[in-house]
Amino acid sequence: PKPQNAITVAVSSRALFNLVEERQIYEEHGLEKYVEYQQNNENVILKPGPAFYFVKALEHVNARLLELYPDDEERFDVVLMTNNHAQVGVRLINSINHYGLTIERFCMTGGESPIGYLTAYLTNLYLSADSDKVQEAIEAGIASATMFTANKDVAYLDTQLRVAFDGDAVIFSDESEQIVKEQGLDRFFEHEQLNENKPLAQGPLKGFLEDLGKLQKKFYAKNERLNCPIRTYLVTARSAASSGARVLKTLRSWGLEIDEALFLAGAPKGPILVKIRPHIFFDDQMFHIEGARQLGAIAAHVPYGIAQKYRKTT
Repeated sequence: PKPQNAITVAVSSRALFNLVEERQIYEEHGLEKYVEYQQNNENVILKPGPAFYFVKALEHVNARLLELYPDDEERFDVVLMTNNHAQVGVRLINSINHYGLTIERFCMTGGESPIGYLTAYLTNLYLSADSDKVQEAIEAGIASATMFTANKDVAYLDTQLRVAFDGDAVIFSDESEQIVKEQGLDRFFEHEQLNENKPLAQGPLKGFLEDLGKLQKKFYAKNERLNCPIRTYLVTARSAASSGARVLKTLRSWGLEIDEALFLAGAPKGPILVKIRPHIFFDDQMFHIEGARQLGAIAAHVPYGIAQKYRKTT
């Protein structure tokens, strides 16, 4: 699809594939040895990385869209966005072709940061294993997250893209989280009830949820709601009774639907995520990311909002 019509997802090579061993060679022996190793092993297929099954699920959605709307270009376009050198490209191409992935656009920046290219590629979502680059992208106003590999292998559905979002500082701004951190839970509950009818400001991943919603409506228009290949989840530490109404009313005011809303009232998110088995779970707090990873969920850290300040100072 033409970039202006597509929902562009930029994925780094270390998010798409498992390059832990190669990264170690680079860090211990330098760039020349790294490039030499990659060229000597260019016919050795790379193993899947944390974003691999997410990308596979995006491609399944594309296939279904093409069946229903053969002439419509509003679908996902995956771009490999990496600071790898071009000499490594053959191994990446061989691995992509081996798995039957449709990734036609590469951006290989030869050691320079690829962040400046994200805007040029009209990127809707950027996924990387490099937290510094993700932070840079978030500061540039691009929806971004750092990918983490799960500590256990879990089987993922190939026929339905499942995306789980935390609420505050992910879909919504960190306005309410600031009150929790600075004034405590009682003040937070009071604030949320007083402002129940005032929509929350948008957070960094609101646009991507909106993109998913647009595609879902294409399936609904063809009477495919019950067979939709996209399902979205809100997995929040908020309590439904004391602070849930504002969240749901905010989504309604934006004209957005969420398929499932799970209000956990502070309970761990990991067990719920194991049940959902999302291809990706976005959260702004690393202790939720770690809890998800321990139980086998693929998690992506969104470095946005006041939680990052507390993380750096504790």
